[in-house]
Amino acid sequence: MFAAERRQLILEMVRANGAVSLRELARVVQTSEVTVRRDVRALEAEGLLDRRHGGAVLPGGFTRESGFPQKSHLATAEKTAIADLAANFVEEGEAIVVGAGTTTQELARRLARVPGLTVVTNSLLVAQALAHANRVEVVMTGGTLRGSNYALVGSGAEQSLHGLRVSRAFLSGSGLTAERGLSTSNMLSASVDRALVQAAAEVVVLADHTKLGTDTMFQTVPTDLITRLVTDEPPAHDDRAATELQALADQGVQIAVAGGQVGSAGAGAGGPGGDAVPARQQRRDVPVPGPRRQVPGGGGGLRSTTMLGDQGAGAERARVADLRRR
Repeated sequence: MFAAERRQLILEMVRANGAVSLRELARVVQTSEVTVRRDVRALEAEGLLDRRHGGAVLPGGFTRESGFPQKSHLATAEKTAIADLAANFVEEGEAIVVGAGTTTQELARRLARVPGLTVVTNSLLVAQALAHANRVEVVMTGGTLRGSNYALVGSGAEQSLHGLRVSRAFLSGSGLTAERGLSTSNMLSASVDRALVQAAAEVVVLADHTKLGTDTMFQTVPTDLITRLVTDEPPAHDDRAATELQALADQGVQIAVAGGQVGSAGAGAGGPGGDAVPARQQRRDVPVPGPRRQVPGGGGGLRSTTMLGDQGAGAERARVADLRRR
């Protein structure tokens, strides 16, 4: 297939689906991801699509949002690894909130095995994943169904969260930057996510490397309210994602990287409340290098903190710098 034919087919796929991964594009046009990446770069230069790490989307990322069918095909292996690791931060008997998204849906499938768990969610997909878990109680918000991501939104959803207090919120979104934190392309979704954050003592963001450095229209969680980021190992060529991880760590976000090597003692090897993460999961975890602010909405709970001296904080920055070089 000539380059012009490849690029035309790539453009047609993106227009039909809204967003397509590089892996899927390479499979359809029967060439390597390196060649597809070059084609996508050329199409972006013509203003025909926007590049995203791991894929391509229709132009105008600040105002457009892909539907569930398109999102479900992006970075699937990465989302699975992130969900596997994030499940280790949930303890037996906890009460948590889980937001809408394809990554949180993957997490929910793993939470079905956690006994005594209570999960509050506005996502039909999360609720469906837990529907047959006989040891998990599912509490759904009210609200209006938003069909593009099967989530309940609006004032009904937000009001049902008033007065709620849980240990952790697990959220995803469309983009994550150190400057603005987590963001999404839809105003109603952003508003409900903010209400979920208000209900939780800690906030855990699940975001694959394709979302790092991407900024979208509506802020959901500012960086100083994010306790932990669970992500995957960025590709060696992805300088933007590695730089963003460094900046997030510098601002006090604990970073757990699925597939990384287990951190050394004193490097945040503990899970929630200081418990060790099961040995079956390998991760790189960068602890908070300073105190965190108190969560608005009360209950008196402070975010978990790991106090490091200058030497410890420097060691963690070096660890993330090593991630960037990889």
